[in-house]
Amino acid sequence: MNRTIVGIDVGTTKICTLVAEVHDTGKVNILGVGLTPSKGLDRGVVVNIDEAVSAIATSVEKAERLSGYRIGTAFVGIAGRHISSVNSRGVVAISRPDHEISRTDVARAVEAAQAIAIPTQREVIHVIPRAYIVDGHEGIRDPVGMAGYRLEVETHIVTGEVMAIQNLIKSVERAGVGIDDLVLQPLASGEAVLSEEDKSRGVVLVDIGGGTTDIAIFIGGGIWHTVVLPIGGAHFTNDLVYVLHTPHNTAEYLKLRYGKVTDIDSHDPADDLIDTDGFSPGEHQQVSRVELNEILQARAEQLIDMIGNEIRRSGYEGLLPAGIVLTGGSAQLPGLDEMARQLLGMPVRIGIPTNLTGLAEAIDAPPYATAVGLVRWGLRHGMGSVGGHAASQPATTNWKQTYDRFKMWLREFLP
Repeated sequence: MNRTIVGIDVGTTKICTLVAEVHDTGKVNILGVGLTPSKGLDRGVVVNIDEAVSAIATSVEKAERLSGYRIGTAFVGIAGRHISSVNSRGVVAISRPDHEISRTDVARAVEAAQAIAIPTQREVIHVIPRAYIVDGHEGIRDPVGMAGYRLEVETHIVTGEVMAIQNLIKSVERAGVGIDDLVLQPLASGEAVLSEEDKSRGVVLVDIGGGTTDIAIFIGGGIWHTVVLPIGGAHFTNDLVYVLHTPHNTAEYLKLRYGKVTDIDSHDPADDLIDTDGFSPGEHQQVSRVELNEILQARAEQLIDMIGNEIRRSGYEGLLPAGIVLTGGSAQLPGLDEMARQLLGMPVRIGIPTNLTGLAEAIDAPPYATAVGLVRWGLRHGMGSVGGHAASQPATTNWKQTYDRFKMWLREFLP
């Protein structure tokens, strides 16, 4: 059965809207892509609603025009420096006389896990069950139907600042799109670039965006740790602006065209100069390729050091045989994966969305991992429209949709 799902990646540097037809087998057929420069956001947080609304609306319009579908609702990615997470455990007694575990028991256990102190200015985004324990027996993935007296659930709870969440919701809704679900961006990216074996063996997903770097650690098939680092690709560009005294657009071009962070040549810089524009109209200057890459290398070393510190702080350093998967736009910086491999002593590879058809050639690259992952998240956790109808329609209040959404909500309690 085919379904049509929309994902909107609202990032610091770009907004990407995907309209995709998905099949239960996991194949994703890209019908439309709407890509536009981001405005009104800083490090993943909306700072100007009017500008953000305009950019989102432009991206949605492009995707609609290319796909021929009218977008009513979408799965929207959320990240930013305000995101934090905590692990929690819930415990309940089995309610049925025959001691068979029901979905109601699972829901009660997950609800018990949420009974933690959360500041009033923060809001829960995800409550993700990692594993269940029945009468002391650990590692159970689906306890429904099993017999027992005591059910425990280990959960990963992701929270964000209420104002940041509400401003993102307002921006998307004012652009004419309802929200099916807010999805933490590294979780979405993981859907696109990680295999089930990766998640089961133990892996670190590092999504290097424009304003932030999102980290998610998966072990035993579940999410164990998430964090957002306040450094992204824009910081590499800003370093070039300040050190080389060059305009931002020029610095971004130099980074993309000539940048790399390993195997920097040590010959005389005078033998390898790049002609660039200066700040004044008509002004030209020469930039040393060696100096350019040394600047990028310094920032890359800082970022990798922060990633390593976060892995060690999580306490799961020795449980990650699948290593690190880098994705996001800045993961394409030449040599970054090799530097991470050398400095962290772990396997490192670049994560690219796979199993795509249609307009796949336009988005089979790391910068689009989150957008593709949002569609896959919708396939796993949402409904989407069935057949060839509009990609999504505004929500209604009829009883069937209410019942379907309740079933989806309950299904999220199980892996």
